[in-house]
Amino acid sequence: MDKQERIQKVKLALLCMQRYPWEQGTATQGFLELGDYEAAYLLANNAVSRQSNEGRLGAAFYKDDVAIFGDDVTVTDPATNGEAVLYFAKEKNIDAFFKAAEKQKDWLLELAPRTDTGVLCHVLNKKQVWVDSIFMALPFLTIMGCFKEAVAQLEGYRQILRDPETKLLSHIWDDEEKEFACKDFWGVGNGWACAGMAKVIRNLPAGMSEERDKIIGYVHELVDACLAYQTPSGLFRNIITEENTFEETNLAQMISYTIYSGVAEGWMDKAYIAVADRMRERVYSKVDEHGYVDGVCSSPTFAAPGNAPEGQAFFLLMEAAHIRFEKTGRN
Repeated sequence: MDKQERIQKVKLALLCMQRYPWEQGTATQGFLELGDYEAAYLLANNAVSRQSNEGRLGAAFYKDDVAIFGDDVTVTDPATNGEAVLYFAKEKNIDAFFKAAEKQKDWLLELAPRTDTGVLCHVLNKKQVWVDSIFMALPFLTIMGCFKEAVAQLEGYRQILRDPETKLLSHIWDDEEKEFACKDFWGVGNGWACAGMAKVIRNLPAGMSEERDKIIGYVHELVDACLAYQTPSGLFRNIITEENTFEETNLAQMISYTIYSGVAEGWMDKAYIAVADRMRERVYSKVDEHGYVDGVCSSPTFAAPGNAPEGQAFFLLMEAAHIRFEKTGRN
């Protein structure tokens, strides 16, 4: 199948999947960055209609705050919906969307649980810090103008999760037990961090060049740390450093998205493009006849290779970043 047919099949497969709040938000970002504004608007509108009373977008099943899919513990995940909600608030001048974005921001700033040092927790029922939150919350805080808070949160996540030897990020820190609940260098988790930092860099104001340059250095370090463990096929192991774990597709998409974005925006060297092109070509071979991106860390258990909305969404995000890269003429 050609490129456009493949993209359309991936979109349709994604839309036919059940989605948790972060899956809804990541899907919406994929459609938005590809310029499929009608689909992105419809997805964002649904996230607003399912906003919980205290502000979490896409997380409520009823107006009385009963959580969808039993997802009653998520803290940062719903903020992934905020990017498109704010975009359409501005584009269509929708007051309800402005209010929804503000309510989501207030949840993160004023109500969401944090560690003793002020780092946003990932769930309500445990004082845990997850690498996922770098993507889930920090880009949204940035587009809402909470620049210093986004940077401070990133520093907090790195201080807790970064391994000084491998330069990779561990998955889950338990701040009550003061130990890792999951010390593994989960591939997709490191991908969340790469892509999340890329989005933060994109939206930091000119007056924060020092912070921007520092985060650019963090992205380079993490991308290089991941690439050190790339398999001969061009993909990565589910646990990056463990050869006995399955070969996984989504991290390659996430790093490709980061590289294409960075080169298009002028903060990554174009020498990385050959790496991204190789990964993108390998990912293309993983898209089946129905549009499923195969071999990603699969929803809902994330314990085996299969399919997942986030895997579908990052195919779209990768393609959107590749299109931006091609348009810049930096190649």
